[in-house]
Amino acid sequence: MSHVIVPKGYTSSLSLYETQEAIALIKKTFESNLSHALNLKRVSAPLFVDGASGLNDDLNGVERPVSFDMLETGELAQVVHSLAKWKRYALARYRFPVGEGLYTDMNAIRRDETLDNLHSVYVDQWDWEKVIEEKDRTMDLLKDTMERIVTAICITLDRIKWEYPAVKTTLCRDVSFVTTQELEDMYPDNTPKERENLYLQEHKTACILQIGGKLKSGQPHDGRAPDYDDWELNGDIMFWNDLLGCAFEISSMGIRVSPTSLKRQLKLAGKEERRKLPFHQALMKGELPYTIGGGIGQSRMCMLLLGKAHIGEVQSSYWDPATRETCEKAGIVLL
Repeated sequence: MSHVIVPKGYTSSLSLYETQEAIALIKKTFESNLSHALNLKRVSAPLFVDGASGLNDDLNGVERPVSFDMLETGELAQVVHSLAKWKRYALARYRFPVGEGLYTDMNAIRRDETLDNLHSVYVDQWDWEKVIEEKDRTMDLLKDTMERIVTAICITLDRIKWEYPAVKTTLCRDVSFVTTQELEDMYPDNTPKERENLYLQEHKTACILQIGGKLKSGQPHDGRAPDYDDWELNGDIMFWNDLLGCAFEISSMGIRVSPTSLKRQLKLAGKEERRKLPFHQALMKGELPYTIGGGIGQSRMCMLLLGKAHIGEVQSSYWDPATRETCEKAGIVLL
């Protein structure tokens, strides 16, 4: 059963027509800002991959991919959860040089996703990936890249507010960095989500670092697949959402695993059988470049910048009858 938060007295600041115009402007403006900030070039990307290739992202390791058999070949294909591993493979295949990268539209179906104000079974992201040198696998590079993305988002908001004065969204440009262990130390009696809310309520814009490994409590802050992000060099970009009163994740990203950290994390996760998969074999043989990359939610960004209460106001997806009824009564128009 889905859960919908209805902000008191909520009304959209834009009409349906204006909303569609604004979504197009956000996507056009942010793509330009992102590509200039990180030196990225646009490429085409797959909607599905070979299920036996090891290229699909298994997120927290429990989500079921949407699969189908192809009549012509009999092979099993999987609709992507994200392009985290495919992008690294593509950078090698397309021979991108160090310091350059790619971005693309990623469209996914996540059948096991929660349905609420922020989540949908349909996921749309700007997936991006950039070639770096081994010596650049540092926290300094991660933080600098996160700050560049935050700046690109805030500049996009400036353009939207200039075109649509009715939009009153404000974002803090000053980024606060905090590790998941520091959050646990600050708020030992709270859940990870509660810690994020408490921290973001005070700091407004923050990057939560080092997600995936176990903390001192013996529990991870959140799940991360062991075979794309290095758990010591990754994080989430979050803003405080005044309308919903919660921390609002806009991006998950990180410096990708090296052959050494891949082996370590597969062992920690109990997933060592993946070492036999083609992607993992190529990485351990040094056939793939060192990279940094991530995903930035398209509908999430449109929702945040336009001050929308529900992600269904900026994307067409499936919603259960209870959600549709609640939203209709509250004047939240789902597309």
